[in-house]
Amino acid sequence: MAFAIVYFVWGSTYLAIRIGVAEVPPVLLAAMRFLVAGFVLYAWMIARGERSPSGREWTSAFLLAVMFFVLGYGLVFWAEQRVPSGTTAVTVAMVPAFMAILEIIFLRTQRLTVRLALALLIGIGGVVVLTSSSLNLGGAPIDRVDAVALVVASMSWSAASILTRKLPLPPSKVMSSGAQMLAGGILLALTAVALGELRDFHPRAVSRGAWLSLAYLIVAGSIVAFTAYVWLIHHESPTKVGTYAYVNPVVAVLVGYFLGGEGLDLRMILGTLLVLMSVVMITTTRRMEKPMESVAVEDTA
Repeated sequence: MAFAIVYFVWGSTYLAIRIGVAEVPPVLLAAMRFLVAGFVLYAWMIARGERSPSGREWTSAFLLAVMFFVLGYGLVFWAEQRVPSGTTAVTVAMVPAFMAILEIIFLRTQRLTVRLALALLIGIGGVVVLTSSSLNLGGAPIDRVDAVALVVASMSWSAASILTRKLPLPPSKVMSSGAQMLAGGILLALTAVALGELRDFHPRAVSRGAWLSLAYLIVAGSIVAFTAYVWLIHHESPTKVGTYAYVNPVVAVLVGYFLGGEGLDLRMILGTLLVLMSVVMITTTRRMEKPMESVAVEDTA
C-alpha cells in the first residue's frame, strides 16, 4: 500500500498542479500547498513531543527551502501553466542525472564511467526530443523558456538534495520535512506577493475543481504520500524505494492522457523512454566504479 501511494499519488500530483494553476496564480498555489502541509507536519511532530528545530536547523531549512520549493516547485508550478503534466514529470525525472553530475564534481561518490556517461547522454537526448522543434515527431515541443525553467528546477532540486547531507537538520525526518515545507511555504508566499500574484487572485472566481486539486496536493500529495515514503525508507531497501523516480513519470503520463486529455504522441513516448532508460541506468550504477579509461578525470571530479 505504501508503495502504491508513493507511485500513484506522487505521479498524479502533476495533473493536480496543472488543474490548479489554470485558475490560481502558480507561486501562490505552491505557497498554499506547502504552508498548510508544512504546518500540519510541524504541529503533528510537536504534539508527539518532538523538539522544535534549533536556530541553526531553521537556517538550514530556509536555505534548502529556497532551492527545493522556491526554485524547484515554484518553477514547476509556473511552467505547468503551459506544459502538459506528463511532459513536466518526464523532464523533472532528470533529477537523478543532475545528482550524478554533482556527485562526480563535488562529493566524489561517483566516477565518470562508460555506463554513467552513456546514461547521461541518453537522458539529455530525451530532453532534446521533448524540446526540439526541428524533430518531426508529432505533437508540439516544450517552449524553450519553459524547458529551461524545468531544467533549472531539476538542477536546483538536485543541488539541494546533495546539500542536505552537509547541513545541520533535525534528526527526525518528518520534523525536518515539515520545517522545510513550512519555510518553503513562507518564502513562496513572499515571492507571490513580490510578483503581484495576490492582485490577480480572486478566491470566489476559483472553481470547486481547482480547490479540490489544492486539497489533493496538500493531503494526498504532501502529507499522506510523504508519510508513506518515510515509512518505506525505514522498512525497505533504498534501491526499492528509489524506484518511484522512474514509476512516477509513467504514472503522470498515463494520468495526463486518460484523465487530463493530454496527448500521447511519438515525441512523448520516445522522450519518456529515453529519460526513463537514463534514470534506470543511473540509479542502478554502483558508486565509485573505476573511471573511464578513455576519459581524463580531473582532480575536481
